[in-house]
Amino acid sequence: MTAASPLRVGLIGYGLAGSVFHAPLIAATEGLALDTLVTSNPERQAQAKAEFPEVRTVAAPDELFARAGDLDLVVIASPNRTHVPLATTALEAGLPVVVDKPVAGTAAEARELAALAEARGLLLSVFQNRRWDNDFLTLRKLLTDGELGDPWRFESRFERWRPQPKGGWRESGDPAEIGGLLYDLGSHVVDQALVLFGPATEVYAESVIRRAGAETDDDTFIAVTHANGVRSHLYASATAAQLGPRFRVLGSKAGYVKYGLDPQEAALREGERPGPGWGAEPESLYGTIGAGESPVTGGGRAVATLPGDYPAYYAAVAAALRGEGPNPVTALEAAAALDVLEAARRSARGKVTVTL
Repeated sequence: MTAASPLRVGLIGYGLAGSVFHAPLIAATEGLALDTLVTSNPERQAQAKAEFPEVRTVAAPDELFARAGDLDLVVIASPNRTHVPLATTALEAGLPVVVDKPVAGTAAEARELAALAEARGLLLSVFQNRRWDNDFLTLRKLLTDGELGDPWRFESRFERWRPQPKGGWRESGDPAEIGGLLYDLGSHVVDQALVLFGPATEVYAESVIRRAGAETDDDTFIAVTHANGVRSHLYASATAAQLGPRFRVLGSKAGYVKYGLDPQEAALREGERPGPGWGAEPESLYGTIGAGESPVTGGGRAVATLPGDYPAYYAAVAAALRGEGPNPVTALEAAAALDVLEAARRSARGKVTVTL
């Protein structure tokens, strides 16, 4: 590899995460080249070759690791249960790693991976793409600019209406699969809360199975008390027949309310790729800011939503690998989120508040 040559990326997994998020974003990132894709599914191999004709496809991770010297980065987008063993193998092979969230099933495992990466002098980054959602970027700027005053309460909802279970490992009741909404959507809402408002000191949660035939949690609420006094109320649900606001943030000066999901995932699912106008949304979806007013009755002032920017994650990874910037999401940050998720699980089971 020369200073001008692209960094060669191996991608393990071509399900939802690999095909919709990682492969397109890697391919769209200047300085990165999608070199090798691991999937044992012939249909997914064909799908990958159709979209990325230059990519090499192999059936098993061992075939990728046998060529470790030809690669500069491994991205792990396989099922959750494989994250720790595959990341460990990659790091021991001398390869920097990106792991889809959750990086591990426990905070202890995440910290062990972080220690291994540090000992080997290798990058270990966690794909927390929702830090680059349009609404999150907008809210972060409002807070930085003091538009809300002192933040008091953060309400965040990642809700869906999926009354019938879809099955698969994400909805498996086997604890080894690390499935359920707490670790899926919960990974996003908890990470965002910690980025915005800092460390958690107390966690209370309610986590239930509502749908007939479901094996793991599909409706979860997490209350987080932050060290700075902010209270976060976080909702993750597959059973929300009416969707609440994505964000409702209350401060000493004003509040901010935003409905609707960032458009980037839907665009990627439809085959769109980053380019001019990427991540933008229409004015009709802008959130509102105000005090003593209701957005339902037209109160408050519309706030232009900043464009979402998932491509910024892999651009930052490429920069970090070249020694030109920091790791965009560290494993220790992911471990802090897992501390909260583990506390939430204990809280929901024991009907208690857990102190961290």
